Amino acid sequence: MKPETYELFKNTDVESIVTLIDTELQTRNESPFWADKVVPFSRAILSVLVPLREMNLLFNPEGKKVETLSPELFLEWSDFLSLKTLAFTLAHSNEAGELLRTSLDADECNKYEAIDLKLLGEYLSHYTVNLEREDLDFPIANYNLHQGVSNVIKSLL
Repeated sequence: MKPETYELFKNTDVESIVTLIDTELQTRNESPFWADKVVPFSRAILSVLVPLREMNLLFNPEGKKVETLSPELFLEWSDFLSLKTLAFTLAHSNEAGELLRTSLDADECNKYEAIDLKLLGEYLSHYTVNLEREDLDFPIANYNLHQGVSNVIKSLL
């Protein structure tokens, strides 16, 4: 992976990272089918990871603190089930006014500021994820589709 890719994830905004992913998609001549899925998926994930990065509250799907937003962390969250869990974790955190469901220090969690979940919610609801009840599953076909999206992203990064 190019060193500048790490720098983009570490320091820049959502659109700069999405532009990198989109450019890589175009240079590899991926099918438009994947481009139509990868870019919105990436934007949805980054719409919450970048604000967490800015608050120094990044964590992985296991709830452990992560110091830097990296392509590897992005890929960890690209699993559809992980992304759904992230959405509910942040929704509950927004309501509570503190970061929940992580092993981060309580003082750090109290520094949490509500994150706009609009892009992530729209994306997940487009793929029939119930945003009212976390216990409800989504169609397995959507999970399988996102495994394909995740594989394309892995090949790009």
